[in-house]
Parts: sequence; structure tokens; C-alpha cells
Amino acid sequence: MKIEINRLDDAFLLQSVNEAGKTILTDANPEIGGGDQAFRPMQLLLAAAGSCSVIDIILILKKQRQRLDDIKVTIEGHREPLGEANIFRKIHLHYRFWGAVDALKAEKAIQLSMEKYCSVVKTLESTAHITTSFDIIPT
Repeated sequence: MKIEINRLDDAFLLQSVNEAGKTILTDANPEIGGGDQAFRPMQLLLAAAGSCSVIDIILILKKQRQRLDDIKVTIEGHREPLGEANIFRKIHLHYRFWGAVDALKAEKAIQLSMEKYCSVVKTLESTAHITTSFDIIPT
């Protein structure tokens, strides 16, 4: 995996480019001179954890022949100082499922993603306590 990062202005607006040419912007907090024009790196880390797990969960529920009409996840991260850095110590992911999804299968899909499949979560779990919850809205 290879990412190239290019500076787009005289402050902190950055463009990351992957091997396929796909791009994403990041910026810094206005408190340190950023323009707040894009996600901050730590926000991207939470988004990556949520995206990674949702991909896993969709695949697992599909294999279980569950009718999943939609899925959303809200991620909250709490940071604490570690030297000069502020790292995530607690992360909570709350999933919302729409469709005809069995609660036990949804719970198992989340568990499998967290404990086995999601590389981002596996990376974060060494420093952060990660919890999950979910609800199902039948449609």
C-alpha cells in the first residue's frame, strides 16, 4: 500500500492520493492555523474504523441471507494525552440497521468484524477500549 500526500495551500490543506489515483482531503484544526476545509486526520481514523466494520458487516449479513435495506454507524472517540499526542482511549460504534435483520445475526456480524476481520479496529484496539451497540428498524 502506498499513499502520496501533497500540500494544496500555504497552511495545512493536504491531498492524499492512493495507487489508483483516488483522492481525499485533510486539514488541520483552526486553533493551529488550519482552514477546517476537510476531515482532520483523527476524524479520518474514526471514519476508517466505521467504514471498515460496515463493509465487513454487510458482507457477513449478505452471507447469512439477511435483508439489509440500509446501515449507518455513528462513531464517538474520546482522546486522552499521551506525552504531546492525544490518542484515542475510548471508541464507541453505534450501528443502525434497516430491514429484516435478526438481532442475533446482527450482533454476531458486529462481533466478527470487531474481533476478526476489521484491520482498522484491530490496529486501534491496542490503545483504545472499543465498544459497540446497535438497533434495528424493521422495514
